[in-house]
Amino acid sequence: MTNFQELQIDDYFRIPGISPRYVYKKASSSHCTLGAALQPIRHRTKVIRMTSTEVGDYFADYFAAKLDFLKSLQQ
Repeated sequence: MTNFQELQIDDYFRIPGISPRYVYKKASSSHCTLGAALQPIRHRTKVIRMTSTEVGDYFADYFAAKLDFLKSLQQ
């Protein structure tokens, strides 16, 4: 585990105790994004940096769920 301030801009991370389906991205030294929403965050907030494999798996699952939803609308 690390602090938000130790992340690089564009790093993906999770916050301990928050649902793992919430994946954040560091946008600046004081803000992160959750989806399209820019949110302030304290620089000492404990975070879990995601590996490139974890990020890839997250987006694969995310887009597969979106595709399944769109297919269900066609029926």
